[in-house]
Amino acid sequence: MNHLIEFFKSISDETRLRILVLLSRKEMCVCELCEVLEESQPKVSRHLARLRDMGYVRDERQGQWVFYYTNFADSVHEEIMNTILNKIENYPQLMIDVDRFNRKSEDGSMCARRLREEV
Repeated sequence: MNHLIEFFKSISDETRLRILVLLSRKEMCVCELCEVLEESQPKVSRHLARLRDMGYVRDERQGQWVFYYTNFADSVHEEIMNTILNKIENYPQLMIDVDRFNRKSEDGSMCARRLREEV
């Protein structure tokens, strides 16, 4: 039961929930998350560290870049996130984030994604 309570505490923070929604779509680096969320790097990094410490996010280094992705070991946590994602139209801020992510991905303005494609 404590794992479920800790999960709800983690996603009760707006920034952490927004990060998890974005990472549920695609792995991203800190600078990409900052661009989409329109938040500062220290703030995004702090929330990523918390999510990583809780085990909901993992990271992988690729050269100078560190990419983050979701890592739900508990199927209930994954189901909760999938329910949010399936009803995303009910959450305006999450829709704004996803739309911004899609636009930036399409126009190639995501910093690390653009650099990875050039390699």
